[in-house]
Amino acid sequence: MSEVKPIARIHSPFKTKFGIPRQSGVAEAVRAEIVFEPEYRNTDAVRGLDEYSHIWLIWQFSEAVRDTWSPTVRPPRLGGNVHVGVFATRSPFRPNSLGLSSVELEKVELTPDRGPVLHIKGADLMDGTPIFDIKPYITYADSHPDATGGFTSKTEFHALNVSLPDTLCGGMDENTKMALVQVLSNDPRPQYHDDPERVYGFGFAGFEVKFKVYGNNLTVIDIKLSLIHI
Repeated sequence: MSEVKPIARIHSPFKTKFGIPRQSGVAEAVRAEIVFEPEYRNTDAVRGLDEYSHIWLIWQFSEAVRDTWSPTVRPPRLGGNVHVGVFATRSPFRPNSLGLSSVELEKVELTPDRGPVLHIKGADLMDGTPIFDIKPYITYADSHPDATGGFTSKTEFHALNVSLPDTLCGGMDENTKMALVQVLSNDPRPQYHDDPERVYGFGFAGFEVKFKVYGNNLTVIDIKLSLIHI
């Protein structure tokens, strides 16, 4: 068997695992770029790809690679107390540490220095994540409206009400602001956390964002430009 190696890497607003949406597409305003490795910067390889609205990404949970694996995991959506078979979940802690995401393809840009660059929306990948393959999303084969969703269909999800004061958003464009609100409304905290006094923070699109959650309401209390961007 030949070695499987990355064909591209993603450039996304997420510099750490915290804050990344639990599924692709739930924060549709999140924009990212896919840049191919030098060996694969061939325009012929993406010929016809711009005719598709969505694509599949096969990638690696690069921050979750381990030498061992467990046959069961404890999904956060079930409170972190129930054991479920690893192959019945999308946990990053799996034998081959592979992830699968369906994202919207905005455009294919042909650049002189980076080759073909894919502009996507709705990504759930950390910045720099290696991508092993890209395939078009085919509606007649990939869409299953009547599919059942296992435990995910039996657990309720309530989007949080996000309060993001305009006074904290200086230097943040409207799309970044919209994407941030979508990310926060999906509650980036571990689902077993419920401490209204705790301050959470994460990096997003070059900003350090801090917030608190009380009940169903999330309030952003501080936003600063990330030190790595100063």
